[in-house]
Amino acid sequence: MTSPDKDMLTIALPKGKLFQPAADRLARFGYTAEGLSENSRKLVIVNETKKIQFIITKPMDLPTYVEYGAADIGIIGKDVLLEESKDVYELLDMKFGLCRLMLAVPAALRREKLSDYAHLRVATKYPRVAEQFFLNNGIQMEIIKLNGSIELAPMVGLAEMIVDIVETGRTLKENHLLEVANLHRATARFIANRVSFKMKFERIHQMVEELRTLQEEESQS
Repeated sequence: MTSPDKDMLTIALPKGKLFQPAADRLARFGYTAEGLSENSRKLVIVNETKKIQFIITKPMDLPTYVEYGAADIGIIGKDVLLEESKDVYELLDMKFGLCRLMLAVPAALRREKLSDYAHLRVATKYPRVAEQFFLNNGIQMEIIKLNGSIELAPMVGLAEMIVDIVETGRTLKENHLLEVANLHRATARFIANRVSFKMKFERIHQMVEELRTLQEEESQS
């Protein structure tokens, strides 16, 4: 729940791999708070001096917090934004957390054409993204939503294929899965609530410009 203090800026950060690089970048410009940690037991972590507070959420929930104004801004992966399809402003590609949303199959099921995979079952944490991909390619599939251990699905016969996030591809190789198609490229994004962006424009715009400057410095180093 956000503070009644209208001057307070609420920042949502995601649990998991994006938390630390996001927190580190914000801290470069003083946007931090004592006790800010992915494992903090506090639900809201406040810096009264800076008039900022942090909430740490599950990645898939973060866009909802921002859309409904429980958080003014947040940092989250593009893969989550594509899947959740929330009404938020996407203000900056933060250029870290690069990964790919890939369609993968066991080696024994490798086919020549994408259309040859029609009418199979696909396990994924991203049913909306997967459905749109197959719809765009005119392929009818059965999509099974899972929340984790996606690579297990083909091994136990739950599904023939998977759509999942891939960074290095090592996990796919370890589970004898081959990449078939690249659905999307995803990086961390800076997002804002639409009303907050108007009401707190100067603060949010300043943050975006500071982070953009940091990106330029890093790209030149």
